[in-house]
Amino acid sequence: MAELSTNTQKSVSVPPDTGNDAALGAVLAALASAGDVAYVWNIDNDTIQWHGSLRTLGFPEELPMASGQAFAERINPDDLLARQQQLHAHYSRGMPFDCEYRVRLQSGSFAWLHDRGTAELDGLGRPKRLLGVVRLVTGRKTQEQRLEHLANYDDLTGHFNKKRLREFLDHLLAASFRAGSSGAYLAVGIDKLATINDAFGYDAADQVLIEIGRRLDRCLRVSDVVGRTGGDRFGVVLAHCAESHIAKAAEKILAAVSRTPIETSVGPIYATVSIGGTAFPEQAKTSYEVMTRSESALSDAKRAGRDCFVPYHVSEEQRQSHRVGMALGDRVQRALKDGRLPLAYQPVVSSETGEVDYYECLLRMIDEEGRTVAAGEFVAAIEQLGFIRVIDRYVLETAFEEIVNNPGFRLGINISGFTATDRAWLRAITALLKEKPDMADRVLVEITETAALHDLEESVRFVNKLRDLGCRVALDDFGAGFTSLRHLQALAVDTVKIDGSFVRNLTQNPDNQVFLRHLVGLANGLGLHTVAECVETEEEAALLRREGVGFLQGYYYGRPTLEKPWIKPAIVMPPRKLLVAG
Repeated sequence: MAELSTNTQKSVSVPPDTGNDAALGAVLAALASAGDVAYVWNIDNDTIQWHGSLRTLGFPEELPMASGQAFAERINPDDLLARQQQLHAHYSRGMPFDCEYRVRLQSGSFAWLHDRGTAELDGLGRPKRLLGVVRLVTGRKTQEQRLEHLANYDDLTGHFNKKRLREFLDHLLAASFRAGSSGAYLAVGIDKLATINDAFGYDAADQVLIEIGRRLDRCLRVSDVVGRTGGDRFGVVLAHCAESHIAKAAEKILAAVSRTPIETSVGPIYATVSIGGTAFPEQAKTSYEVMTRSESALSDAKRAGRDCFVPYHVSEEQRQSHRVGMALGDRVQRALKDGRLPLAYQPVVSSETGEVDYYECLLRMIDEEGRTVAAGEFVAAIEQLGFIRVIDRYVLETAFEEIVNNPGFRLGINISGFTATDRAWLRAITALLKEKPDMADRVLVEITETAALHDLEESVRFVNKLRDLGCRVALDDFGAGFTSLRHLQALAVDTVKIDGSFVRNLTQNPDNQVFLRHLVGLANGLGLHTVAECVETEEEAALLRREGVGFLQGYYYGRPTLEKPWIKPAIVMPPRKLLVAG
């Protein structure tokens, strides 16, 4: 009996080409119950024997597919090459043969098949037969395609959604930097859509939205991309568009929308749009900057009376700031290349015992004169230049190396708001933890509250992925963005770090004490750990302890140091003096 592997830790026995005994009958019954059809493909003479009902796959029983060539002719040409490559990899390198492809049915439509198999080789290592199992998976593939569509496209208009449009803008920005070309982004807002909703109903408003999306498509170039970024907003990415041509493109859109009424189920409706635009990379270096500056210009257009275009303007002061930022960015890149970006470590201690729970990693730069520069002096500049993801990846790899080489402690890693939606960074930490999964509980990733709230849906996915990997996640600057109970429940972080502005001079500020009590109560009610930053005195530490804060961080317990505290015992101040009643 020849063994037929399904590459899923299961196998079935199929007899050689001849024979049709009881064992085969049992196998065929099992295959039929599982919705599978087995085959034996004799490669030497290119004949296929099918074992099971082809009707299970959507084929009539009389369909002649008795050869590999006949079957291949029914495979969608777009999928044929990938199947051939998998077969070649299986034959030559023993890679698993497990692929999905579309086959043409008698009706002319296509069905998806999942094909798994194992080759039998002759004495010279050449494939003699392929023993496989196929299953109809059209329903699953249709659902996957539907979910993928929803993840990338707006369900009402069919255009890119905000996330997908931002990804496209990111790619175009990177290409613009490489090629030295220019582009533009237009934020297009439908004027008084809420009034249309109230006057004519949501169906009519939806018809207006859909038609304006179509008019945008018709009046723009093939290379331009339209996305829906909000309830009454579209975003338009203009590729290879000089700054001097942006107004012309905007005027075409204004005319296309307002020239004729939109036919709806309640009759014709006249609509207008307002537009704000930003040129890149001249006026903005990141997709976040491009979109927010265009939204700012759109607000100006609405204030100017609507049905008009307002470009984003950069003042001479802003231009000078950009030049300074670019020079600083160059210094950071040279420092990275020269190995002058060390990490400093600051302890986070238990408020009750004073023992170190973890060390927060804080980036530093050693400049050309040997001066140590805090991250706050250069991070904003490299965020503006779109260089922050590279730095965050460097911090991750550097911190992880310390964790692997020095057991017994935990590190907290700060990441920027841009990295909090960067799937490449997630893939990097996933790859690192795949090699060392036991390191996950020694990693705490800190994201800022303002970044998390900027794109809550994407932040939730980011946090959930980190939690699934086994990492802890902290929400930094807690209180600065006025996180609600709903936000905290959605994010599902482990820890909140109370923003330092509420801790400084806490003992002299009753208002901050009330606000702190509210924040701690909110966090404790959800079972979250709390960390207070910027603790500088024993009085502040004692007050925070009484309010129920679990962990403390600040100069009172230790300044950031370039030395590695785990190499020698960490010296921290005791959390409090114990008074024993006599």
